[in-house]
Amino acid sequence: MTTYVIRRLILAAFTLLVFTALMYALIRNIPGTPLTMQGAEDPNLKINAEDLALLNRAYGLDKPWYRAYGEWLGNLMRFDLGSSFRFRKPVVGLIGERIGATLLLSVTSFVITFLVAIPIGMFVTRHSGRLVERIVSVLFYMLYSLPLYVAALWLLSWFYLRLAGTMFQLPPGMVSDNYEQLSAGGKVADLIRHLILPLVCYSYGALAYDTRFIKANMEEAIRQDYIRTARAKGADTGRILWLHAFRNTLIPFVTLIGLQLPSLISGAVILETIFSWPGIGKLLYDAITYRDYPLIMGLVFMFAVATLASQLLADILYAFVDPRITYS
Repeated sequence: MTTYVIRRLILAAFTLLVFTALMYALIRNIPGTPLTMQGAEDPNLKINAEDLALLNRAYGLDKPWYRAYGEWLGNLMRFDLGSSFRFRKPVVGLIGERIGATLLLSVTSFVITFLVAIPIGMFVTRHSGRLVERIVSVLFYMLYSLPLYVAALWLLSWFYLRLAGTMFQLPPGMVSDNYEQLSAGGKVADLIRHLILPLVCYSYGALAYDTRFIKANMEEAIRQDYIRTARAKGADTGRILWLHAFRNTLIPFVTLIGLQLPSLISGAVILETIFSWPGIGKLLYDAITYRDYPLIMGLVFMFAVATLASQLLADILYAFVDPRITYS
């Protein structure tokens, strides 16, 4: 196992090097720079050509992308992701400020999704081929095909605009303007009130996919010989599904979890922007909009590390789920 992990870490380091180099080249070739985008936002901040050249030199924007990437990589080796051009703050500090909002939304969605998807997947597997299973399947297909931004805008139009002034109004943002003046219970209630709509939008697609994923793997498992043997011995259907079939679908289940773990910190750019949720997704949107190179690279690096780490974790967990798996 130790040798396998070391090999994977070396491969991950090489992958990160190639990936970050390609991303740096890409973002440096996007039309516009931090200085020109700032001028486009506010006409009063227009910079003449001479001053623009001086500022480009001061911020290192006049260097070829590969030289600038080499400097960024050198700073990364010193655990320094640089400072944001837009927010005038260290990138690490900005990520630390926003990660809590994203984790609140994503972890809550992650837990609720699996707590709901697993029993529903079991239920539709148990009733496979019946009318109730077909109805549930059609509903989840419809949910999965519904675009996120359509659902978000529709929910906002109803629960924020049409129900304005009522107790059922659900506003965007994370908290109300008077949040600090509320009691402890009032703060919790206010946070939940703001969380409902983005949580629904964040969860429905994953719920539909995870339910179908669990059902597909369960149906494959219940066709195996050991399931027929358990049924022949008179075991209860529920016991067969939970203790026999589900245990033998844990490997694809762990794979599914490993693929979804990076989304816990990456956030959802469209969702957080529509709901004005101050998380990592909204931060990435702002960074790209203003060509904030250090911030974009810091976020991209974090996403890449999270993805590689979750895949390695999933591979290691395979050995615990199935003792027959060995690494050499």
